[in-house]
Amino acid sequence: MFAVLKTGGKQYKVQAGDMLRVEKLAANAGETIQFNDVLMLGGEAVVVGAPFVAGAAVQAEVVDQIKGDKVIHFVKRRRKHSSKRTKGHRQQLTLVKITEVLASGGEKSGVKAAVGAGTDAPVAEAPKAAAAKKPAAKKAAADKE
Repeated sequence: MFAVLKTGGKQYKVQAGDMLRVEKLAANAGETIQFNDVLMLGGEAVVVGAPFVAGAAVQAEVVDQIKGDKVIHFVKRRRKHSSKRTKGHRQQLTLVKITEVLASGGEKSGVKAAVGAGTDAPVAEAPKAAAAKKPAAKKAAADKE
């Protein structure tokens, strides 16, 4: 049985035993996590979600938090400017091993849901301070005659 899951804005086709490099998740090495956004289940009978398959889940074990390969961004302006700029970037990734594909009962398993470690994490809003009232503006001098 295989599943197509969605995490980090990407879709992955997985089955039990697969190793995946996904966008960084908020989980430590050795923890068991669960992906609840399953788009499709395949095998003997294919089930396609609209947009997700109800009750389906994919369980995985976090192996390690790693960094991806370095990507070099090089800009060269020719002719009169003759300027160059180099920037590098290494994406933070999580290495996970798929342990099980659940066709149903995913919400009752009690396993921690996979949550991204960036902007996807819920942020508590700070309470707004009461705005101080400004003194009323003085009216223009009496009409000059």
